Formats: sequence, structure tokens, C-alpha cells
Amino acid sequence: MPKSTSWWKKDFSLLKKHRLKKLPLAKQRKVIQLFHSLLVSGFTLNEIVVFLKRSQLLEEVYVHRLEEGLLSGETLSQLLKRLGFSDAIVTQLSLAEEHGDLVSSMALIDDYLLQMASVRKKLIEVATYPILLLSFLMLIMIGLKNYLLPQLEEGNLATQLVALFPSLFFTGAGVMLCLIGLVYRYYQKVPRLKWVTQLSRLPFIGKTVQLYLTAYYAREWGNLMGQGIGLVDLVALMQEQSSSLFQEIGHDMEERLLTGQAFHTIVEGYPFFLRELSLMIEYGQVKSKLGQELSIYAREIWERFFSRLHQATQLIQPLIFIFVAVVIVMIYAAMLLPMYHSMEVTL
Repeated sequence: MPKSTSWWKKDFSLLKKHRLKKLPLAKQRKVIQLFHSLLVSGFTLNEIVVFLKRSQLLEEVYVHRLEEGLLSGETLSQLLKRLGFSDAIVTQLSLAEEHGDLVSSMALIDDYLLQMASVRKKLIEVATYPILLLSFLMLIMIGLKNYLLPQLEEGNLATQLVALFPSLFFTGAGVMLCLIGLVYRYYQKVPRLKWVTQLSRLPFIGKTVQLYLTAYYAREWGNLMGQGIGLVDLVALMQEQSSSLFQEIGHDMEERLLTGQAFHTIVEGYPFFLRELSLMIEYGQVKSKLGQELSIYAREIWERFFSRLHQATQLIQPLIFIFVAVVIVMIYAAMLLPMYHSMEVTL
């Protein structure tokens, strides 16, 4: 019996380990900052993991994952992939390990995570209060439907809308969840290159996708070319990364290069890149300063990308408040119009 119990505990611990959740965004940034500071101070990967274990700045379960990776001879990008970092960040670190500017890349990742945390915090702030208010109004409308409206002798359009609104709201929410589920299943099945191509053609979302992918690829290509990596080696490196999109673009570029197409012509053919990127590549190749110009251009596009996200978060709250205001007007109309009508009949 004790043997079976110990076996069960061991099996459960392995299952728990396998299902370990990835680090939250705030902790991911903390890990990047720690690794960046320690690398600048001259620490090796082994020394960094030992330091994290002794200082308890990172939970033991994550440190244990890092130790397992070190024993397997994994690189920094592979170690952070164990902690649940996104493919975009893992790919950026993997490329940084190739071009040798790892410390600068980690500083850029830290800034990226800071911006994303700011956008997420702002989104939560602008959405929390209106959603709570809308939930409270839904309860009021359900109460009106069940208790007040049945007592009114005459109804009107407002009372009918109030009576139907809870059902319409929950039906709409259910349909929305189903659509999100279908889109997610489609996302899992379709090749990433086709997915981003389709996204880039949608209104509003398409422009945001173009800004993000243009900034991301311009920065990575700029870093690699700035270190003297040629186009053929760059395309080969892309095919070795963990990001599916990186791999697919690398394979597609290789096929087009073999047909004799120029690099800037290939980039121009991708609808998920801004047209400016292909012009920048064509101009930079003429001046032989493509790496530097792409890096500078990427910083500008990153600023435009995050500015667009912040503008979107500022737009969400007014839209929700307008919707809530319409609901409040409906409630008042449903309550007061029958009263005014009965008063007119009495007079």
C-alpha cells in the first residue's frame, strides 16, 4: 500500500509539472530584467540560475525548470521557452544569440514587455467600470421584466425592448463566444502565413497587424544584417526558429529567391508588411547601410504600433458608456412613459 501511494504521488507530481502554467507578463519582464542585469555584470547562465535559486527571486518550480534545461545543454532562448515565453520573444533571443548582441536585445524585449503591460493595464482600467455598470443594469432589467412590466396595463416599444433585452444580450454573448471558438479552431489549423495575410486585410485590425509585423521583422533583420549576416544565411536562420510564422516566411522567401526575385520585391509581395519596408530595403541595399536603417525604421514603427494600441484602449470606454447610456434611457422610458400615459387618461 505505501508503494502504491508513493507511486501515485510521483505520477501526480509529474502531471503537475507538465501542466505548469507559464509566467505572467509581469514576471516575464522581471525575469528579463534579472537576466539582462546579470549578463551585463558578467554572469554566465549557470551562475545566473544558481543566483536565482539562492536569492529566491524566482519561484523554485521555475528555477528547477531552468536547471533541467542547463543539464540538457540548452541556450538562453530555449531556457526561457521552458518558462512559457512567447515564440516571438524566444525567436528574438535565438536570433540575438546568432548575431551576438544578446544584451541589447534583452533591453529591447524589456521595453516591449513594459509597453504591453501598460496597454493591458489601460485596457483593464477602461473596461472594468463600464462592464460592472452594465452587469448591474442587466440585473435591473431582469427585475423590471419579472416584477414591474407585468403590472403595467399598456406597453410601448421601450417596455418591449426592456423585456427582450436580457434574452438578446445573453444570446448575442453566446453567439460571440461561439464565433471566437470557431476562429480559434481555424487559427490552429491554418498555416500562419495564410492567417496573418488574411488578418492584414481586415479593417483596423489589418493596420495594427501590419505595424506589429513590420516593426518586429525590420528590427530582427536589421540586427542580423548589421552584424554582417548575408541574405542567404538570414533566410536559413529564419527556417530554424521556433516561431511557425518565421519558419514559413523563411521557406517562402527561399523559394522566391531561387526564382531570381529581389529581397525587396519579395517583401513588397507580403500584404502584412507596410509598403515602406520594401522601399526602405531597396534604398538601404543601394547605400549598403541596410542593417542600420532597418533598426532605426523599426523603432519608429514600434512607436506607431503602441500609439495605435493606446488610442484603441481610449476608444473602448466611450463606446461602452454610450451603450450603457442607451440602456438607461430604455429603462427610464419603460418605467415613465406608461405612468405619463395613465396620468393623461385620468385628466
